[in-house]
Amino acid sequence: MTYPAPAIAEGSVPRASAPIFQHLVDIYAGEINKVAHLWGLFGVPDLGFRPHPRSSTVGEILKHELLSARRFFGEFLGSSEPPAGEVLPKEETPLAYRLRMVELARARLTYIASRTEPWWLERARFFDVTRERIWIFWRRVLHTAHHRTQLGVYLRLLGKPLPPTYGPTADASWTGADPTTSAAAAGR
Repeated sequence: MTYPAPAIAEGSVPRASAPIFQHLVDIYAGEINKVAHLWGLFGVPDLGFRPHPRSSTVGEILKHELLSARRFFGEFLGSSEPPAGEVLPKEETPLAYRLRMVELARARLTYIASRTEPWWLERARFFDVTRERIWIFWRRVLHTAHHRTQLGVYLRLLGKPLPPTYGPTADASWTGADPTTSAAAAGR
C-alpha cells in the first residue's frame, strides 16, 4: 500500500545484511506505516472507546502495542530498547502514541537490517519456550497485525472510515484496484 504521507519513507528503509532478509525489513517498515496511518485516524475522545465492557479501550491497545513491542525486541530479540518506563509518550494522544511508535521502529529497522543468517536461525527464549529468532520476529509482526485489525473494527464501530491495508475497502479504492470478491477474480 502507498500512503499519502508514510511514517517511514521507502527510501529511508535500511538494506539488510543479505538480500534474502530484505523482506523482513521491508515488511516491518510497511507494518509500521499501516499502523501509523490507522492510529492517526483516532482522536483524543476515542481513546476511552471500547465496544464491550471486556474489551480493551483504544488507549489501552496503543499502550499495549508500544510496551509489548519493546518487550519483544528487547527481551526476546536483543535489540537496544529504552527502559520500559520511558516507552510511553508523555502526552496521551493518538498523535503522541503514533510518533513514539515510529521513533522506536526506526531504530529497530537498523537493528533488523544488520542481523545475519546465523543470528536469525539461532534459538532464543520466548516467554516459556525457545524459538528461532525469525519465528519470534514474525510472531511480533502478526501480533501487531492482530491489534491493527482490532482497531480497524473499532474505527468502523465509531463510524469512521476504514483505510485500506492490502487493497480497497468500502471507504477507499483507486483506479486499478482489483479486489478478489468473486470466483472469476480468484481464477485470474
